[in-house]
Amino acid sequence: MSECTHDCSTCGVDCASRTQESLLAPQNAHSKVKRVIGVVSGKGGVGKSLVTGLLASGMRRAGKKVAVLDADITGPSIPRIFGITDKAYGDERGILPALTSTGIEVMSVNLLLDNDTDPVVWRGSLIAGTVKQFWTDVVWDEVDYMFVDMPPGTGDVPLTVFQSLPVDGIIIVLSPQELVGMIVEKAVNMAKMMNIPVLGLVENMSYYTCPDCGKRLYPFGQSKVMQVAQAHSLPVLATLPIDPTIAMACDAGRVEQIAGDWMDGALAVLGGIEARA
Repeated sequence: MSECTHDCSTCGVDCASRTQESLLAPQNAHSKVKRVIGVVSGKGGVGKSLVTGLLASGMRRAGKKVAVLDADITGPSIPRIFGITDKAYGDERGILPALTSTGIEVMSVNLLLDNDTDPVVWRGSLIAGTVKQFWTDVVWDEVDYMFVDMPPGTGDVPLTVFQSLPVDGIIIVLSPQELVGMIVEKAVNMAKMMNIPVLGLVENMSYYTCPDCGKRLYPFGQSKVMQVAQAHSLPVLATLPIDPTIAMACDAGRVEQIAGDWMDGALAVLGGIEARA
């Protein structure tokens, strides 16, 4: 066995001295994104896009420059909840994101399709490649916080995002159901495998406030988010109510106008994340 020269470029042998090659994709040369936050869940229909919209809107109100990368290629809803109807276009620098009414930069596959209702019938590798291009080919301006709205599960797209983007942390969205513990555990374990910090949990559809007596009611059963959080040593960043006004605002494209202090804890945690150089 030959002596190791510690020059991995000329050696084909796997050893402890070999430096692991980074899979991070380069930003567009005209972009500068300081923090990347993933919004994930183990299942669909729990409100990831709503949470993404509320987080982005909250940080924008705090005076930060914010962007949203819609990585849910087959089920994009970010343009709808922000009321974006314009299509994306480009110049010699790359693809230019759309802007919301408050100046949040957004890129979604629906901004590239002729019709919002056109289905995206693509293989997983093509979908994952598109998400990667949203990082490399889109001209993100000087962004303090980029939120990545991910599809549910632990498949191609979350893997691509975790490997290709410099994710600073993820927020896991869940709902108050019996299977939630197992589903959250899958997401937590994937994050650990990829060495991505889990910032905490946000429970959506947690309770309903009776309009007559003001009492909190729990249509899906008493919340289990505290037990789940304790099991994984994670903080609960927010609990969101079932509120028809929230759904109506999203349907009308006015997520930025939703008022409430539910996300204050999550926004405080995000504010403490150091920007990358």
